[in-house]
Amino acid sequence: MAIIATKGTLDWAYPPFILASTGSALGWDVSVFFTFYGLLLLKKDIDAEVSPLGNPAMPMKMPFGPKWFQSFVWPMPNLVMAGIPGFEKVATVLMKKTFKNKGVASVGELRDLCLEAGVKMIACQMTVDVFGFSKDDFIPEVKDYVGATYFLPVAAKSDVCLFI
Repeated sequence: MAIIATKGTLDWAYPPFILASTGSALGWDVSVFFTFYGLLLLKKDIDAEVSPLGNPAMPMKMPFGPKWFQSFVWPMPNLVMAGIPGFEKVATVLMKKTFKNKGVASVGELRDLCLEAGVKMIACQMTVDVFGFSKDDFIPEVKDYVGATYFLPVAAKSDVCLFI
């Protein structure tokens, strides 16, 4: 399996790690190419936040209170979200709490699971250069800092290729 991870927000951090760990659990050879904002998921400290403006379909749910309150979907139009200072921080806290309440692993825990399962974490060298990162910014398990010319043949030979 070859996965191209392009997004670094909290809501988009889950899919590449969930799919990679699942593929590895199935015995598949899995490689994930982290490029553009997805590269942030390889930093030592994952500081990903929710971006409701980038995902207008995201339902807002409360992770506390009575069950009826927790199950209510709060329709939040983008215009309202854009006008509330700190909304992304609040949405991030609510999503993390909801995931924890439902027994879902954190992004860091999922990344660790992928590493333990032998998933290859590949960094896009062009993105490292463009954003001025150094290899010291990333987890030591990242061994390959390469470009698309390296990863595309990996993707071409894979049975499953996903762009996230």
